[in-house]
Amino acid sequence: MKRPNILMIMTDQQRRDTLGVYGCDWIPTPNLDRLGKAGTVFEHCTADNPICTPSRASIFTGKPVPGHAVKRVHDNLPPDETLFPERLRQEAGYRTALFGKLHVSSRVREEQERHPHDGFDIYEWCLEPSVSMHSPFNGYAAWLRQTAPDFLAALRSNGRKELHHPEAVHMSKWAADRTIDFIRAMKAEKQPFFCLMSLFDPHDPYEDYPLTLRDRIEQVKIPEPIVSRTPQPECVRREQQGSYLGRFADFSPEEIRKIRFGYAASIAFLDEQIGRVLTALDDAGLTEDTLVIFISDHGDQLGDHGLFVKGVALYEPTVGVPLLLRWPGHIAAGTRCTALAQGRDVAATCLSAAGLHTHSCPQSEDLVTMASQNAARRSSAICTYRNSGVNDGGIFWDPAMQATMTRTQCYKLTLYTSDRLSQRELFDLQADPQEIMNLAGDPAYAATESKLLNEIASFLQNEAATATPRATSSIPNAAQQLQNRIK
Repeated sequence: MKRPNILMIMTDQQRRDTLGVYGCDWIPTPNLDRLGKAGTVFEHCTADNPICTPSRASIFTGKPVPGHAVKRVHDNLPPDETLFPERLRQEAGYRTALFGKLHVSSRVREEQERHPHDGFDIYEWCLEPSVSMHSPFNGYAAWLRQTAPDFLAALRSNGRKELHHPEAVHMSKWAADRTIDFIRAMKAEKQPFFCLMSLFDPHDPYEDYPLTLRDRIEQVKIPEPIVSRTPQPECVRREQQGSYLGRFADFSPEEIRKIRFGYAASIAFLDEQIGRVLTALDDAGLTEDTLVIFISDHGDQLGDHGLFVKGVALYEPTVGVPLLLRWPGHIAAGTRCTALAQGRDVAATCLSAAGLHTHSCPQSEDLVTMASQNAARRSSAICTYRNSGVNDGGIFWDPAMQATMTRTQCYKLTLYTSDRLSQRELFDLQADPQEIMNLAGDPAYAATESKLLNEIASFLQNEAATATPRATSSIPNAAQQLQNRIK
């Protein structure tokens, strides 16, 4: 069989409802919308974990969190794990390239050394624009050194306080430029390629978007935050009080609107850059031979439910991510898949497309098959939080917080535990897609709650049986800590 090229485009912290193909009317995303309409739009893709490092470890190994042991943002992927690009390169002869963020291990580890089985021939890594700029792997910093030394100096001096990066030197444009260069270089090659274009946006702190994008977002269309109508679990309230962005109650409605505006402007800009890459694929005559995958690692609450960014609260704005697939001749254009996809399914999809077996990741499903059948093998999707994120002090929560979520097409149950306290949230996702009415404990939903609780219990039992402590951690010291608070 002829092996397809694979172009994987990944954003950071982008929630599902920010694309036009998912009904968004306040952020212009014409290029991603066209991509979705030319292939399949997955209605229900759930992140394996709501924090970058564990989620990305799942995406690139094809395993749920217990399988790869990366539970927290500063954990390191064990050296015996293999990322699927390594198998594409070693077993199927692919030329592989990374432009941008990987983050399957802690940033402290990744700035110092590569994972031994990351699988990339070309490795132009960059976690985010102003972080780890001294790293020998930082392709963006190396590019700025040659093309824009003044802006490089500004980033080094001001860090995240350097706002509104100009279009010409923006990290999203750099990643697009390098991806385009790679596509053009591969045009004349008979060797198939796997290219990962991995962007930092629309991740906080929300103000790196070019000022030229200000007029793309209509202020009057920005939706107001979702407000829960029933009491929230203690874990969720702790996140509201101790978010790494700052305490939710300290932000005014105008400040939350500003956050949403910057988030939207970043998405509008990255959509432009993705459009340039897709045009380059057309110009190279490679569109028909290329599987294109678009996904994000997790979402962002943006003030919904009284929460910022991501964390223990497993509401849809955090765990629901966009997933688009286009592969002419293999995926029907204009289709929508309602099956329960997960981030880890990307691995089996790429391996299967390349004609390789998926024995190394049996809990990862082929999304091409899922789309054609509009069905998944799994009966529910699982997302876990294992004290995975940090609080406003930049440290892990103490007492530790855990959350385990399972969802079906219609219902979703989350079990929260902290300091021997256990609480549940149950939502009817069809009648209450905004998750504002907690049905846990309602006798009318007792059977549904019991069934989903059994799903969680089964997962926890397997987790306890298989999760050996293989992951190490690289905790940032005082000088390495990031200033996340914006208030």
